[in-house]
Amino acid sequence: MSLIDTHTHLDSFVRSGELPAILERARAAGVAQLVAIGTDTDDWGLYRDLAQQHAGLVHYSVGLHPCNVGADWAERVAQLRPFWSGSTAPVPVALGEIGLDRFHLPKEPVEAAKIFSWQQSAFAEQLGTVKALNCPVVVHSRGAFPECLQMIAAAGVDWHRVIFHCFSEGPAEMTELLQRGAYGSFTGVITYKKAENVRAAAQVQGLERLMIETDAPFLTPMPHRGKPNEPAYLRHTSDYCAEMFGVSPERLAAVTTQNARNFFRLGA
Repeated sequence: MSLIDTHTHLDSFVRSGELPAILERARAAGVAQLVAIGTDTDDWGLYRDLAQQHAGLVHYSVGLHPCNVGADWAERVAQLRPFWSGSTAPVPVALGEIGLDRFHLPKEPVEAAKIFSWQQSAFAEQLGTVKALNCPVVVHSRGAFPECLQMIAAAGVDWHRVIFHCFSEGPAEMTELLQRGAYGSFTGVITYKKAENVRAAAQVQGLERLMIETDAPFLTPMPHRGKPNEPAYLRHTSDYCAEMFGVSPERLAAVTTQNARNFFRLGA
C-alpha cells in the first residue's frame, strides 16, 4: 500500500537540514513518491538536484507562483524552458504552480490592479509554454477561478493535463472542471470541520478521479492541524478520504496512486 504526494514544498526542509528525516518519515508512512512543486527561480534548480539525488522518490515541477510575480516576471519565466532540454538531469513532470491569486494582493486598488495584471501576463506566458511542451500544468487559483478557466481555454491547453491544486471551491466549480476534463486535488483541508464545501466538491469529482496532496509545510490535516505539515501526513488525508468514500484505505491508496502516475506520467 503506497501513496503519492502530488504537491509538496521541500525547500524549507532542505534549508533547515530536516530533509533526510522528512523523507524517512514519508517512506515509513507509505508515501512512495512525491512531487516537489516549484514556485520561483530559487527552488527550481534545488528540486532538479533533489530529483536526481532521490530518483524514483522525488519528482519536481517548475513554475512562477502568482504570489512571486513582480515587474521582472518575464525574465524569470524565460528561465523555465531550459529545464526540459537537459541531456542528463531529470526533466520536470509538470509546469507549475502557476495561476492567479487575489487573496494576497495589496489593499491599495491601483497597486493591486498592477500586480494582478502582471499575474495575468505571467500566467498567459507560462500557459503558452505548457501548450508548446504538452506537459501537465499545476494551477494555483485563489479568488480567481473564472479568470483561470478563461485563460486556460484561451491558451488552448489540453484540459486533461490540467490540475487545480488545493481545490477549495465548491461542487459547482468542480462540475465546470469535470465538464472540461480537468482535475482538482485535495489537501488536508478536506479533514477540517468547516470544509463541507470542499468535501462536496470531492464527492462530485468522485473517487475514480481523486488525487491528494499535502502542500507541505502548509495546510496540515487533522489531527496535526496547527503544526507544520510534511509528506508523511498524507496518510491522514488518505485515511479520511477512504472513510468519506466508504472504501478501504488500500483501495483509496491504489486509486489515487494510479491517478497520480497517469497524470504526471510517473514510473511505478
